[in-house]
Amino acid sequence: MIAIVSLLITLSLSLLVTRMAAMAFMLTGMSRESAKFQARSAFTGVGYTTQESEDVVSHPVRRRIAMLLMLLGNVGIATVMATVMLSFMQTSQSDQWYFYAGLLIGGVLGLWLLSRSRFIERHLNRLLAWGLRRWGQLQVRDYVAILQLQHGYAVTDLVVEPQDWLADRTLIELRLPAEGVLVLGIQRGKGVYLGTPTGETEVHAGDSLVLYGPIHRIEELDQRRGGRRGEDAHQEAVIEHEVELEVQEEIEEQLAEHREAEAE
Repeated sequence: MIAIVSLLITLSLSLLVTRMAAMAFMLTGMSRESAKFQARSAFTGVGYTTQESEDVVSHPVRRRIAMLLMLLGNVGIATVMATVMLSFMQTSQSDQWYFYAGLLIGGVLGLWLLSRSRFIERHLNRLLAWGLRRWGQLQVRDYVAILQLQHGYAVTDLVVEPQDWLADRTLIELRLPAEGVLVLGIQRGKGVYLGTPTGETEVHAGDSLVLYGPIHRIEELDQRRGGRRGEDAHQEAVIEHEVELEVQEEIEEQLAEHREAEAE
Protein backbone atom coordinates (compact mmCIF):
# COMPACT_ATOMS: atom_id res chain seq x y z
CA MET A 1 0.00 0.00 0.00
CA ILE A 2 2.75 2.44 0.99
CA ALA A 3 4.74 1.60 -2.12
CA ILE A 4 1.73 2.28 -4.39
CA VAL A 5 1.00 5.62 -2.69
CA SER A 6 4.68 6.54 -2.98
CA LEU A 7 4.61 5.71 -6.69
CA LEU A 8 1.52 7.86 -7.30
CA ILE A 9 3.08 10.77 -5.39
CA THR A 10 6.30 10.43 -7.38
CA LEU A 11 4.38 10.40 -10.67
CA SER A 12 2.37 13.45 -9.58
CA LEU A 13 5.55 15.36 -8.74
CA SER A 14 7.08 14.31 -12.07
CA LEU A 15 4.05 15.64 -13.97
CA LEU A 16 4.17 18.88 -11.99
CA VAL A 17 7.91 19.33 -12.60
CA THR A 18 7.59 18.79 -16.37
CA ARG A 19 4.57 21.12 -16.51
CA MET A 20 6.48 23.82 -14.62
CA ALA A 21 9.51 23.37 -16.88
CA ALA A 22 7.31 23.57 -19.98
CA MET A 23 5.85 26.84 -18.71
CA ALA A 24 9.37 28.14 -18.02
CA PHE A 25 10.36 27.27 -21.59
CA MET A 26 7.25 29.04 -22.87
CA LEU A 27 8.18 32.16 -20.90
CA THR A 28 11.41 32.23 -22.90
CA GLY A 29 9.46 32.28 -26.16
CA MET A 30 9.07 28.61 -27.11
CA SER A 31 5.77 27.38 -28.51
CA ARG A 32 3.53 25.27 -26.31
CA GLU A 33 4.16 21.98 -28.10
CA SER A 34 7.92 22.55 -28.38
CA ALA A 35 8.14 23.48 -24.70
CA LYS A 36 6.28 20.34 -23.60
CA PHE A 37 8.41 18.14 -25.85
CA GLN A 38 11.72 19.60 -24.69
CA ALA A 39 10.68 19.46 -21.02
CA ARG A 40 9.78 15.78 -21.23
CA SER A 41 12.85 15.01 -23.32
CA ALA A 42 15.21 16.60 -20.79
CA PHE A 43 13.42 15.06 -17.80
CA THR A 44 13.59 11.54 -19.21
CA GLY A 45 17.13 11.97 -20.52
CA VAL A 46 16.10 11.18 -24.11
CA GLY A 47 18.17 13.34 -26.45
CA TYR A 48 17.05 14.47 -29.89
CA THR A 49 19.30 16.29 -32.34
CA THR A 50 16.86 18.87 -33.66
CA GLN A 51 16.86 22.61 -34.26
CA GLU A 52 14.72 23.03 -31.15
CA SER A 53 17.31 21.19 -29.05
CA GLU A 54 20.03 23.43 -30.43
CA ASP A 55 17.93 26.47 -29.52
CA VAL A 56 17.70 25.17 -25.95
CA VAL A 57 21.45 24.55 -25.66
CA SER A 58 22.41 27.90 -27.18
CA HIS A 59 20.02 29.87 -24.97
CA PRO A 60 21.41 30.61 -21.47
CA VAL A 61 18.10 30.46 -19.59
CA ARG A 62 16.73 27.43 -21.44
CA ARG A 63 20.02 25.62 -20.89
CA ARG A 64 19.73 26.10 -17.11
CA ILE A 65 16.16 24.80 -17.15
CA ALA A 66 17.21 21.71 -19.12
CA MET A 67 20.14 21.02 -16.77
CA LEU A 68 17.84 21.13 -13.73
CA LEU A 69 15.37 18.82 -15.47
CA MET A 70 18.11 16.30 -16.23
CA LEU A 71 19.16 16.26 -12.58
CA LEU A 72 15.61 15.86 -11.26
CA GLY A 73 14.80 13.32 -13.96
CA ASN A 74 17.65 10.99 -13.03
CA VAL A 75 16.51 10.96 -9.42
CA GLY A 76 12.81 10.72 -10.24
CA ILE A 77 13.02 7.92 -12.80
CA ALA A 78 15.20 5.79 -10.53
CA THR A 79 12.72 6.28 -7.69
CA VAL A 80 9.77 5.37 -9.91
CA MET A 81 11.43 2.20 -11.19
CA ALA A 82 12.37 1.08 -7.69
CA THR A 83 8.89 1.82 -6.37
CA VAL A 84 7.23 -0.01 -9.26
CA MET A 85 9.31 -3.12 -8.59
CA LEU A 86 8.53 -2.95 -4.88
CA SER A 87 4.82 -2.45 -5.58
CA PHE A 88 4.56 -5.48 -7.85
CA MET A 89 6.51 -7.65 -5.42
CA GLN A 90 4.23 -6.72 -2.54
CA THR A 91 1.11 -7.06 -4.68
CA SER A 92 2.00 -10.55 -5.89
CA GLN A 93 2.53 -11.73 -2.31
CA SER A 94 -0.72 -10.27 -0.96
CA ASP A 95 -4.07 -12.06 -0.72
CA GLN A 96 -5.74 -8.82 -1.88
CA TRP A 97 -3.55 -8.40 -4.94
CA TYR A 98 -6.55 -7.47 -7.09
CA PHE A 99 -7.34 -4.53 -4.78
CA TYR A 100 -3.81 -3.17 -4.89
CA ALA A 101 -3.55 -3.73 -8.65
CA GLY A 102 -6.84 -1.87 -9.15
CA LEU A 103 -5.64 0.94 -6.89
CA LEU A 104 -2.43 1.27 -8.87
CA ILE A 105 -4.17 1.20 -12.25
CA GLY A 106 -6.90 3.59 -11.07
CA GLY A 107 -4.37 6.02 -9.63
CA VAL A 108 -2.27 6.08 -12.80
CA LEU A 109 -5.40 6.50 -14.93
CA GLY A 110 -6.61 9.33 -12.71
CA LEU A 111 -3.29 11.15 -13.02
CA TRP A 112 -3.39 10.72 -16.79
CA LEU A 113 -6.91 12.18 -16.98
CA LEU A 114 -5.91 15.12 -14.79
CA SER A 115 -2.88 15.79 -16.98
CA ARG A 116 -5.18 15.88 -20.04
CA SER A 117 -7.72 18.26 -18.50
CA ARG A 118 -7.68 21.63 -20.27
CA PHE A 119 -9.44 23.30 -17.31
CA ILE A 120 -6.74 22.20 -14.89
CA GLU A 121 -4.00 22.96 -17.43
CA ARG A 122 -5.25 26.50 -18.01
CA HIS A 123 -5.45 27.42 -14.33
CA LEU A 124 -2.26 25.57 -13.41
CA ASN A 125 -0.36 27.35 -16.19
CA ARG A 126 -1.54 30.73 -14.91
CA LEU A 127 -0.42 29.85 -11.39
CA LEU A 128 2.95 28.54 -12.59
CA ALA A 129 3.53 31.56 -14.82
CA TRP A 130 2.81 33.89 -11.90
CA GLY A 131 5.09 31.94 -9.57
CA LEU A 132 7.94 31.70 -12.08
CA ARG A 133 7.84 35.44 -12.70
CA ARG A 134 7.66 36.27 -9.00
CA TRP A 135 10.26 33.87 -7.65
CA GLY A 136 12.03 32.48 -10.69
CA GLN A 137 15.20 33.86 -12.25
CA LEU A 138 14.14 33.96 -15.87
CA GLN A 139 15.62 37.32 -16.77
CA VAL A 140 16.73 36.87 -20.36
CA ARG A 141 19.67 38.85 -21.66
CA ASP A 142 19.66 37.27 -25.11
CA TYR A 143 17.20 39.76 -26.61
CA VAL A 144 17.94 38.59 -30.14
CA ALA A 145 16.57 35.15 -29.30
CA ILE A 146 13.60 36.16 -27.17
CA LEU A 147 11.51 39.12 -26.10
CA GLN A 148 9.81 38.46 -22.78
CA LEU A 149 7.32 41.00 -21.54
CA GLN A 150 5.41 41.48 -18.30
CA HIS A 151 1.90 41.13 -16.90
CA GLY A 152 1.07 37.92 -18.73
CA TYR A 153 2.08 39.14 -22.21
CA ALA A 154 4.79 37.58 -24.33
CA VAL A 155 6.08 37.14 -27.85
CA THR A 156 6.02 33.50 -28.88
CA ASP A 157 5.39 31.27 -31.88
CA LEU A 158 2.49 29.00 -32.80
CA VAL A 159 2.59 26.22 -35.39
CA VAL A 160 -0.64 25.94 -37.41
CA GLU A 161 -2.06 22.44 -37.85
CA PRO A 162 -4.42 21.42 -40.70
CA GLN A 163 -7.44 21.11 -38.36
CA ASP A 164 -6.81 24.41 -36.58
CA TRP A 165 -9.27 27.29 -36.65
CA LEU A 166 -6.47 29.48 -38.01
CA ALA A 167 -5.77 27.38 -41.10
CA ASP A 168 -6.71 28.54 -44.63
CA ARG A 169 -7.91 32.01 -43.62
CA THR A 170 -6.63 35.50 -44.19
CA LEU A 171 -5.57 37.62 -41.23
CA ILE A 172 -8.44 40.04 -41.84
CA GLU A 173 -10.88 37.12 -41.61
CA LEU A 174 -9.32 35.88 -38.38
CA ARG A 175 -9.62 39.27 -36.64
CA LEU A 176 -7.01 38.31 -34.07
CA PRO A 177 -6.43 41.91 -32.86
CA ALA A 178 -10.05 41.87 -31.67
CA GLU A 179 -8.93 39.09 -29.29
CA GLY A 180 -5.88 41.06 -28.16
CA VAL A 181 -3.41 39.05 -30.26
CA LEU A 182 -1.11 40.57 -32.89
CA VAL A 183 0.62 38.66 -35.69
CA LEU A 184 4.18 39.99 -35.94
CA GLY A 185 5.42 37.60 -38.62
CA ILE A 186 4.79 34.33 -40.43
CA GLN A 187 7.41 31.67 -41.07
CA ARG A 188 6.50 29.76 -44.22
CA GLY A 189 8.08 26.54 -45.38
CA LYS A 190 11.44 26.46 -47.17
CA GLY A 191 12.81 29.39 -45.19
CA VAL A 192 10.31 32.03 -46.38
CA TYR A 193 9.58 34.58 -43.66
CA LEU A 194 6.91 37.29 -43.90
CA GLY A 195 8.02 40.01 -41.52
CA THR A 196 5.17 42.41 -42.26
CA PRO A 197 2.06 40.36 -43.04
CA THR A 198 -1.01 42.29 -44.20
CA GLY A 199 -4.70 41.64 -43.78
CA GLU A 200 -4.76 39.81 -47.11
CA THR A 201 -2.02 37.38 -46.03
CA GLU A 202 -3.43 33.87 -45.78
CA VAL A 203 -2.46 31.47 -43.01
CA HIS A 204 -1.71 27.91 -44.12
CA ALA A 205 -1.18 24.65 -42.27
CA GLY A 206 2.49 24.27 -41.41
CA ASP A 207 3.04 28.01 -40.96
CA SER A 208 4.68 29.23 -37.76
CA LEU A 209 3.07 32.46 -36.54
CA VAL A 210 5.04 34.89 -34.38
CA LEU A 211 2.40 36.25 -32.01
CA TYR A 212 2.24 38.92 -29.33
CA GLY A 213 -0.49 38.80 -26.72
CA PRO A 214 -1.61 37.30 -23.41
CA ILE A 215 -0.03 33.90 -22.84
CA HIS A 216 -3.33 32.28 -21.84
CA ARG A 217 -5.01 33.54 -25.02
CA ILE A 218 -2.24 32.25 -27.27
CA GLU A 219 -2.43 28.88 -25.49
CA GLU A 220 -6.18 28.73 -26.11
CA LEU A 221 -5.66 29.77 -29.72
CA ASP A 222 -3.16 26.93 -30.13
CA GLN A 223 -5.84 24.48 -28.94
CA ARG A 224 -8.68 25.98 -31.00
CA ARG A 225 -10.02 23.79 -33.79
CA GLY A 226 -12.11 24.67 -36.82
CA GLY A 227 -15.89 24.50 -37.00
CA ARG A 228 -18.67 25.95 -34.88
CA ARG A 229 -16.81 25.53 -31.61
CA GLY A 230 -13.88 27.47 -33.00
CA GLU A 231 -16.16 30.34 -34.01
CA ASP A 232 -17.80 30.35 -30.58
CA ALA A 233 -14.39 30.42 -28.90
CA HIS A 234 -13.41 33.38 -31.11
CA GLN A 235 -16.54 35.32 -30.12
CA GLU A 236 -15.93 34.60 -26.44
CA ALA A 237 -12.33 35.82 -26.80
CA VAL A 238 -13.51 39.01 -28.51
CA ILE A 239 -16.00 39.74 -25.72
CA GLU A 240 -13.35 39.04 -23.07
CA HIS A 241 -10.93 41.42 -24.77
CA GLU A 242 -13.60 44.13 -24.98
CA VAL A 243 -14.10 43.85 -21.23
CA GLU A 244 -10.34 44.12 -20.71
CA LEU A 245 -10.26 47.25 -22.87
CA GLU A 246 -13.05 48.80 -20.81
CA VAL A 247 -11.09 48.10 -17.63
CA GLN A 248 -7.99 49.68 -19.19
CA GLU A 249 -9.98 52.77 -20.15
CA GLU A 250 -11.26 53.11 -16.59
CA ILE A 251 -7.71 52.82 -15.25
CA GLU A 252 -6.52 55.47 -17.73
CA GLU A 253 -9.33 57.80 -16.69
CA GLN A 254 -8.47 57.34 -13.01
CA LEU A 255 -4.81 58.04 -13.71
CA ALA A 256 -5.73 61.15 -15.69
CA GLU A 257 -7.91 62.40 -12.85
CA HIS A 258 -5.11 61.69 -10.39
CA ARG A 259 -2.62 63.67 -12.50
CA GLU A 260 -5.02 66.58 -12.76
CA ALA A 261 -5.56 66.54 -9.00
CA GLU A 262 -1.80 66.59 -8.40
CA ALA A 263 -1.38 69.44 -10.88
CA GLU A 264 -3.90 71.53 -9.00
